[in-house]
Amino acid sequence: MSRRLAREAAFKALFQLDFNFEEDNREYCENLAIETMFDDEPKLTSKKDFAYIESAVKGTRAHLEEIDAIITTHLKQSWQLPRIMAADRNILRLAVYEMKFVESTLPKNIVINEAVELAKRYGTDDSGRFVNGILESISK
Repeated sequence: MSRRLAREAAFKALFQLDFNFEEDNREYCENLAIETMFDDEPKLTSKKDFAYIESAVKGTRAHLEEIDAIITTHLKQSWQLPRIMAADRNILRLAVYEMKFVESTLPKNIVINEAVELAKRYGTDDSGRFVNGILESISK
């Protein structure tokens, strides 16, 4: 299946974890979110899809403090991370994880483009531009 669909499922799992997460039950919460997204999308059937989603979600969550710090340094002074719409925040987190923590041959411009497309689909009318601006700044 396409990486785009798996990335979308990873984003949805991260979004879910943003609202339903207990530090004491970290592994359980992450596994439940991953399995829910995998089960909800019938086109995701391969072990490779599951492995990508699991890696992206758990990797993003493992580096969450570092990722949030990177995003925060690229926000305007009047903005704070909790103020960003949850969809945009989790799209940014996933993209920053892929750009900074994954050893991949995937070029940063593709990661940014995929994030912008997710933002257009799940965010507001301004989300695509917002996500693009932050990620372009981070990628430099």
